Amino acid sequence: MNMIKQIPNIITSLNILCGCVAVLFAVSGDLITAAFFVFLGIFFDFFDGLAARLLKAQSEVGLQLDSLADVITSGVAPGVIMFQLFNLSYFHQMQTLTETFSLEGWNISFKNYLPLIGLLIVIASAYRLAKFNVDTRQTSGFIGLPTPANTLLILSLPLILQFQYSELAETIILNQWFLIGMTVLSCILLNAEIPLFALKFKTWDFKSNAVRYVFLILCVVLLVLLKFLAIPFIILLYILLSLFKHKDH
Repeated sequence: MNMIKQIPNIITSLNILCGCVAVLFAVSGDLITAAFFVFLGIFFDFFDGLAARLLKAQSEVGLQLDSLADVITSGVAPGVIMFQLFNLSYFHQMQTLTETFSLEGWNISFKNYLPLIGLLIVIASAYRLAKFNVDTRQTSGFIGLPTPANTLLILSLPLILQFQYSELAETIILNQWFLIGMTVLSCILLNAEIPLFALKFKTWDFKSNAVRYVFLILCVVLLVLLKFLAIPFIILLYILLSLFKHKDH
């Protein structure tokens, strides 16, 4: 029986493992594999809470472990990925100024402190998770963008570059000012006093879950039409629908 009660914590531990592996790949510059492991970690993050509710195994230890897992998978990993995007931006700029890369360019990049701005996402995510643990207002919804949603927003950038490449996308995403803006916006959204609905279904009827059903349907449509480009629009849609739902109440 005790082993069954530990199943949610085991799932959370898999989230931690995925987050650590994602960080290792991100540090090595393999952002696509890092993104895969972050996605896998977020998958485990969703199912640990579901397993805890089904098995009636909620515990204070599980709550704290879940937050620690999120700090890695949805805090450190996206922060390092943004750090590497800044590095890519730097080399992209150097490539436009000189026709060829050289190993000396890598040495120069480590003298460029601008990429460290990306690590602000780690701090903002950790602060957001700490607030979540003590904020009694967030039992049925969220105040501020959840860290997994913010992580998906950051992950969409290298995925767009890799799988939906265009010169316009490269010009925008690898612009240092765009990356600075995205980092600042990310940190603000994580900790803003914006009420957002949760995707937890207590019942399956349409009336009490209309916003959730509409959101999920629109997500599917956007993903089919735009693929990874849909992710920023989905985050925007999530915020707008949440504001509409809150205003309606």
